[in-house]
Amino acid sequence: WVAPLSVFAEPAASERLLPSATDLPQHLAAALQKQEPLVVMATLRGCPFCKVVREHYLVPASRSGATVVQIHFQSADALMDWSGATSTHGRVVKQLGIEVAPTVLFYGVGGQEVAERLVGASIPDFYGSYLDDRLAQARKAVRATVPGKR
Repeated sequence: WVAPLSVFAEPAASERLLPSATDLPQHLAAALQKQEPLVVMATLRGCPFCKVVREHYLVPASRSGATVVQIHFQSADALMDWSGATSTHGRVVKQLGIEVAPTVLFYGVGGQEVAERLVGASIPDFYGSYLDDRLAQARKAVRATVPGKR
């Protein structure tokens, strides 16, 4: 089965539930102000696994205070990368070595990954637990390096 390109051209309603990244250093600064890691979901338009992860795990995490943004495979939308250079979503996905959608990344001070990436979504029974564990690890790392309340 081959989807017509129009299926992937416009973001689905589900994809609009979380913001698309525009400036990774700026998003990280906003997260760190809240003593939170920046959670970045690498997503592919039309990906059913991405939809589940977004709707059932990341939107609730966002509503609970996590700073979550999306970067999109194959997208030419402008994105400020970690070095401060103007790039595209698609190029940043490649720069980060991401090959599987969805992949969830956790960033702390200096744009460093502070928890293991959560790659794929083929483990629905345990996905929430894996995400919670990585968020806890990332929060602990951020709060150990960002001054403020603990």
